[in-house]
Amino acid sequence: MPHSYNRDQLKHRAGRGENPHFDAMYQVVPGNLPAARGKQSKEAKPLICTILLGLLLVIAAVVAWCYYTSSLKKLNSFTIERLELYKDGFFIRNTTDLVFEMGFKSAPIDLESCFQDETGDGLNCTKSGKERVDFFIKTFKPEDSITCYNIEWKTVALDSAVEHCMYWVDGHWYGGAETSTQHWPIKISGVVDPKPYVTGDVHSIREGFGGILERYWVSSKAVAVRVNDSVPLHIGWNSSDKKAFCLHARYKDSPFQLLTGQQPFVELSYQVCVGSDLKIVHRYMAKKYFKKPAITPSESMFRYPIWSTWALYKTEVNQDKVLHYAEKIKKYQFNISHIEIDDRYSSSYGEFDFDPVKFPNASEMLQKLRDDGFQVTLWVHPFVNYNSPNFVKGIENSYFVMDPSGRFPAFVEWWNGIATVLDFTNPETTDWFQKRLEHLRSKYGVVSFKFDAGETSYLPAEFSTHQPLSDPSMFSKLYAETAALYCKLAEVRVGYRTQMLPFFVRMIDRDSVWGYELGLKSLIPTALTMSILGYHFILPDMIGGNLYPNKTDGSDDIPDRELYIRWLELSAFLPAMQFSIPPWRYDAEVLRIAYKFTQLRESLVVPHILRLAEESTKTGNPIIRPLWWIAPGDDKAQKVDTQFLIGDNLMVAPILEKGKETRDIYLPEGKWWSFNGDVFHKTPTHLRDFAVNLDEVAYFVRMI
Repeated sequence: MPHSYNRDQLKHRAGRGENPHFDAMYQVVPGNLPAARGKQSKEAKPLICTILLGLLLVIAAVVAWCYYTSSLKKLNSFTIERLELYKDGFFIRNTTDLVFEMGFKSAPIDLESCFQDETGDGLNCTKSGKERVDFFIKTFKPEDSITCYNIEWKTVALDSAVEHCMYWVDGHWYGGAETSTQHWPIKISGVVDPKPYVTGDVHSIREGFGGILERYWVSSKAVAVRVNDSVPLHIGWNSSDKKAFCLHARYKDSPFQLLTGQQPFVELSYQVCVGSDLKIVHRYMAKKYFKKPAITPSESMFRYPIWSTWALYKTEVNQDKVLHYAEKIKKYQFNISHIEIDDRYSSSYGEFDFDPVKFPNASEMLQKLRDDGFQVTLWVHPFVNYNSPNFVKGIENSYFVMDPSGRFPAFVEWWNGIATVLDFTNPETTDWFQKRLEHLRSKYGVVSFKFDAGETSYLPAEFSTHQPLSDPSMFSKLYAETAALYCKLAEVRVGYRTQMLPFFVRMIDRDSVWGYELGLKSLIPTALTMSILGYHFILPDMIGGNLYPNKTDGSDDIPDRELYIRWLELSAFLPAMQFSIPPWRYDAEVLRIAYKFTQLRESLVVPHILRLAEESTKTGNPIIRPLWWIAPGDDKAQKVDTQFLIGDNLMVAPILEKGKETRDIYLPEGKWWSFNGDVFHKTPTHLRDFAVNLDEVAYFVRMI
């Protein structure tokens, strides 16, 4: 049968002095031969010659085939579309430039075991050294401007590991997860061994990954990578090795669990897509992997500030303090979405009622707040402490995450003591939890809840659940889905494959500091990361931070005044803003600035945000956008982490440095009108030392 050569193989053969067009195998089928005679007739001689010639051609074809297969084994690469496979990894190029490099760190592939399928779109390899593997690459073009490659490496050795490393040295990368020190683009430093890629509390465990996490990264080289859900994924990196960012799959010594009957064979599978530009490839991947919400949260959460008791009162909150807080909000005539009563309103953790000592007339308090125009939400969590009356009920009804044997509840330590964790893989647990919340709503008129925690770092080191969790982060997903019933005014702080749920997702607690580590400078990189991961309804935690001891710039009872002002100004331009430390704790100037920016938010920002929030339910496009959204090929725009866009036409550039009243601002291509009336035509350009007073935020409108 005919055999086809690819271009490289033909060149290879031509280089050996062979005819690259020789590609035939001949078969001769003899017809009816005349009967044997004593003497060969003259007519038979041509037929005999033809047969002999045919045999010679068959022999020549066999020799050529053998030579071809022998030379094929000596090839040091394969090419599929623009992917070049070598024994140690692969490259992907666009028309001329290298745009992506992946190295096979755990083991090389044996190219002699590789073969292309008949279509030329797929490649299979079966050996890595002496070990048998199942490795394949399959390419497809979902759109004219995008080419994708499905990569899968499966081992057949028990308790093995597979590790592939992307090299980030020549590009800027975005996505991944919330982290304690957030940068945009992502910065990796040092050498970090692969660690489980699961949701965690990065305020408590600063070197981990945060509660908002997806298996997705996108590059300024217009390359996007998404790791499949089935992979027991760990992430590590080595900044000195071409900025190697490593995808590592294993079950051994890992929180990822094998399902019942599943053999411990490891799979590392992912998709790499290359587009014509950064925005195009990202929008394709977001559309494919991130489900859009069908509706938006309550308009009041976009329009007016949320007022929380947490940073102001911590666990000392009580009835008098809540009423006093509400009276002050009224006195100073601030608008309000709702008051959030935070930690320790109940008598123990795991109870779903007000502490009668701290809140002796809770029903009357809630009624007065409603009469004064305040909606009220309550803080809830997935823990039941051992000293809670519901602890016994939970054991009797198997509501808790259990130890590996499944016989005893598993205990964890969280920031409020020793507790069990509600098992949301059990429908009966979810039903019981939601009924407790409904009790609070019906008894007191509470409108919704702040769902705290939910990260896998609050699961025991070893545990079992009603339904097995092969991926621990599915616990975060199930917890968030439980909150969806109260979505219009709810907030959660975890996000894992839950972009379709229409509630606000809160950044992890911020410290009252200026820097990138959970400080003011982290807000924009975190908001941009959340946006690029498909979480558009962003709640940037409390203005001025949480006022934690030893994590506060300023005194122990109030954040630094300038920090508070700059935090307030930035928050006014984000999808939601939240007070706890109130502006009247400072002075008349801070109050004036607070009035100015809450009013500017309502008049300028909110109309944009409401339109974009509605648009996100149809297009999946984010509300808060990086500068490269309107300039995807602009290297300077790709690196800006102190500015952002609201939609395509409103750009914000706040002051984020202590003691500064000027800053550099980058204007991408376009005609821009500034907040103080200046118009800039010659763009792209840097505005050096642009003046921004203490009571100002630099913002620009793109004029179309």
